[in-house]
Amino acid sequence: MDIVGSSFASMGIAVAVLQTIRKFLQTATRLPDWDSTLEKIKTVVLVVFAASALRPLHFLETWGWIAFSLVLLYTTRLLPDYRPARLLRWGLLPLSVVYPLSKLVKFLVPEFHKDNSDFFTSAVVSASIWLFALWRIAASQKKSLEKERLEREQAEQEIRAENAQLEGLVAARTAELTRQKEELELALTDLKTTQTQLIQAERLASLGELTAGIAHEIQNPLNFVNNFSEVSVELLDELEVEILAGHPEEVRAIADDLRQNLQKIAHHGQRAEGIVKGMLQHSRASTGQKEPTDLNALADEYLRLSYHGLRAKDKAFNATMQTSFAPALSPVAAIPQDLGRVLLNLFNNAFYAVSEKKKIHPTGYQPTVSVRTKRLGKEVEIRVKDNGLGIPEHLKQKIFQPFFTTKPSGQGTGLGLSISYDIITKGHGGSFSVESQEGEGTEFVVRLPA
Repeated sequence: MDIVGSSFASMGIAVAVLQTIRKFLQTATRLPDWDSTLEKIKTVVLVVFAASALRPLHFLETWGWIAFSLVLLYTTRLLPDYRPARLLRWGLLPLSVVYPLSKLVKFLVPEFHKDNSDFFTSAVVSASIWLFALWRIAASQKKSLEKERLEREQAEQEIRAENAQLEGLVAARTAELTRQKEELELALTDLKTTQTQLIQAERLASLGELTAGIAHEIQNPLNFVNNFSEVSVELLDELEVEILAGHPEEVRAIADDLRQNLQKIAHHGQRAEGIVKGMLQHSRASTGQKEPTDLNALADEYLRLSYHGLRAKDKAFNATMQTSFAPALSPVAAIPQDLGRVLLNLFNNAFYAVSEKKKIHPTGYQPTVSVRTKRLGKEVEIRVKDNGLGIPEHLKQKIFQPFFTTKPSGQGTGLGLSISYDIITKGHGGSFSVESQEGEGTEFVVRLPA
């Protein structure tokens, strides 16, 4: 090949190799400053190899290849942590030594180079094969690393999306809980302000007496809602900090804490909601529609409401409450509003009886009210018992009559047991009886079809 052809061939090869390596190593993004320098070096390469076409300057081709090889090796050296760059450096090293050396020998001792041309050609070919082999391995590594990078970016994107979704969920749930809290507070206020209106009729009188008890029952879950809401707001601030800091593990830990808080808030919110619903059901007129009813839960709830209602009127009063609920008692078809009124009336009467006896026997007497449920074949039995004053024998037949009461004037309408009797016998097809011994206590027995 003549001098001109050799120079232009070198120029084309050098530019092609330089552009290929720049693209392979992504110097534009990984080494932006050095990439700008390489662009200038490309111009210098073109000038040097073009000038070497002139016979007096042909030596520039040899020195151009030496300098060009050093530039390529230096470029790969700038990426020590990038595995494909390291492999490419080891691949370029033999060819960067052999090819410039061949050119240098040819320039300095052309006869020696001519006599050993096969050796130099074999060396260049071997170095080229070595470069090609490592280039393929490096390309495979690059592809693998690119795949890992894309997977990592996708995972990070999914985490960001999950965090955004979680933030939205937390914000929405917090807003909902705030609304529920405000509604509970409003309901609590309404209960207190409407107490005098509820006692205008027997059906609402019992609820009016229980306003304080209901308020007590609502206050506990309301306190939990307030406390966990405040903690959740603080956790949201921490979550924002950790998201900005890019700590996915901390984000997940805080998200778990938030999830637990929200579950607790939801639990106590549902508890308060259940109390309010129970109160509303009690205050509404009966729909007459029977539905599966958990007698154990209904009895337990009204027992506590009745007790706290009496405690609100008489802080000095205390009584022992005993429950014995049949395990795994199946729901019973009943009208929950009506059955709740019956239980509430029985509990109110029981606590009134033991409180009156306590006034007569202030020492040595422990007021006790108990409720028990039991499955009896095709029936379910509810027993409400107290160790109060009891009912005289001659009055037992009258207690279910309308307007009959043993309470002092102004303290009872005499409709409670009468209405309760009709609810159980006529409304539910059950039976309602009383067992009492004067001075020992009273036990009401309610039986409903299972």
